[in-house]
Amino acid sequence: MQLSLHADYALRVLIYVGSNAGKTVTTTQISSAYGISQNHLVRVVQTLGKQGYLKVTQGRFGGMTLSRDPADIRLGQVVRDAEPNMKLVECFDRETNTCPIAAVCGLKAYLGAALEAFIAELDKHTLSELLVDGRDQKLAAALVRITA
Repeated sequence: MQLSLHADYALRVLIYVGSNAGKTVTTTQISSAYGISQNHLVRVVQTLGKQGYLKVTQGRFGGMTLSRDPADIRLGQVVRDAEPNMKLVECFDRETNTCPIAAVCGLKAYLGAALEAFIAELDKHTLSELLVDGRDQKLAAALVRITA
């Protein structure tokens, strides 16, 4: 399984913003730190803002901060909210499925269970766990070194 870039970037944005607690950060800073297209980041930030993860301020002096406590941000929920397509294989979508063996194949059930286990594992963890024991400081410092 591979997450879309949108979901991957959503997690990275939250890590970046979380590691800069108390500061307003911009898409330009995040784009520079990760080497990600700023245009793509704008869409990711919009998603995270609509889902209530970020407080986004528009304008010249705008930027973003977390709108929730990192302990309240479950990684599995972020993936669900940011991943546009959780259909691992064609037969997960009844409307577009053309697989001739779908009616008798047991693979869909196994893949569905695997997907549920994947998300359930992520749901056990929060953004705050990624930022503990000084890791937020280390992340912030690493991202600054990358862009320097």
